[in-house]
Amino acid sequence: MRLVQVFVPKDDRDAVREALSEMEVEFVFTDANGGREGSLAEIPVPSGAVGVVLDRLYEAGLDEDTYTVVTDVEEATVPNADELEDRYVEGPKGKRGAPNVEIRARAEDLTPDTATYLAFAVASAVVAVGGLLLDSAIVIVGAMVIAPFAGSTLSASVGAVISDHEMVVDSATSQVTGLVVAYLGAVAMSVFLQRSGFVPSTLDVATIGQVGAFVTPNLLTFAIAVSAGFAGALAIATDLPVSIAGVAVAAAIVPAAAVAGIGTAWGQPLVVAGGTVLLLMNIVFINLTAYLTLVALGYRSSVIPAVRESADVSLRSGAYAVIVLLFVVVVAVTALGTYQHLVFEQEANDGVQTVLDGEEYSELELAGVATEYNDAGAFSDEVSVTVTVGRSGDSEHERLATDLQAEIDNRTARSVRVDVRFVDYQRAPATGDGERGVRWPFDEWRPSLDEWIPTSARTSVA
Repeated sequence: MRLVQVFVPKDDRDAVREALSEMEVEFVFTDANGGREGSLAEIPVPSGAVGVVLDRLYEAGLDEDTYTVVTDVEEATVPNADELEDRYVEGPKGKRGAPNVEIRARAEDLTPDTATYLAFAVASAVVAVGGLLLDSAIVIVGAMVIAPFAGSTLSASVGAVISDHEMVVDSATSQVTGLVVAYLGAVAMSVFLQRSGFVPSTLDVATIGQVGAFVTPNLLTFAIAVSAGFAGALAIATDLPVSIAGVAVAAAIVPAAAVAGIGTAWGQPLVVAGGTVLLLMNIVFINLTAYLTLVALGYRSSVIPAVRESADVSLRSGAYAVIVLLFVVVVAVTALGTYQHLVFEQEANDGVQTVLDGEEYSELELAGVATEYNDAGAFSDEVSVTVTVGRSGDSEHERLATDLQAEIDNRTARSVRVDVRFVDYQRAPATGDGERGVRWPFDEWRPSLDEWIPTSARTSVA
């Protein structure tokens, strides 16, 4: 509940009283102090109805600049509170989320001013580049913590369900600007590290573990993006801290943008393509999942009606329609790029497993399969697949790479370069309890205990 305290001049008192009575809102008038002619109206209303009540009072003739205070109320006894909430509070059906006015305020609070937003976007990209090149997960997590993308990403979904076209346009503009700035920051940091000699210019960045993890879209990164969008929408519609979900949103955005910047600096187009497709996939599914989550919570979907109503084109409505169209195009392109790579990756994994299941390679243990991003021939005529296997014997398996290449080529219809890495290890079989007997920890303490136990107390066996 909220308590609205507003000064009502003497001439407006009857009009305000009539407006509140028509709305069936409880109110109390008290004489104002300070020699002013008028009264102080105290109006307890549901949290989401403050704006509606004040708008009605302004329409009745009350000056918008009049003294007004709105405070939280711990407890209030209002006879028709539930009825007022159903009538005047815009929000989700079933009361599973905060009112529209509150989720709008939460989304706006998450987005800092433009200069701060861009500064943090650059800072998070720079830290992410350092973490990726150092192959340090903890540094990458630090980049996610300082990333400012949660507010700009979730605002679009909030604006779509509360019919705030301006919020959708601002969110889309903010997302594009922030990602471009983050990418440029990652390129600048990568070039600096390369030219200064801190990182060798001949380094194959795609072989770095953390870089390789964000080069190709896969089902795990898809799950991260969907979970981040769901968590962000759920937090912004409830009392959960949105900052926690913001880290999940950043986890799907910052590393991918940094990888694209690293690939640009090192002149590796497949790294750039893979990181860019992963970034777009994550952005698309974060926005889409957040929107669908808010709709599932009961907020009204306003995208289709809003586009239909935009026939009376204004600058804002036109921009809104263009953004929706661009979003659909990006969804289609990203889905196609992601799907064709996931199919290639699955076929490559199946091909590797088929070869290793053969009797000739039965002693080998598969440790991992890493596939380069399959760009469908846009930048390269071949795709690299790296297979890591463990072996405990001295067998060379000279034909393994050739057999793997033939199987993957046959399955994917792509020219594939296969690299095989062997991890040698020795294995000592466990000794059975029957061979060496069972030794209890008490056996180690027994000699010292024998010194303390009197001879008469010891057990003897004849």
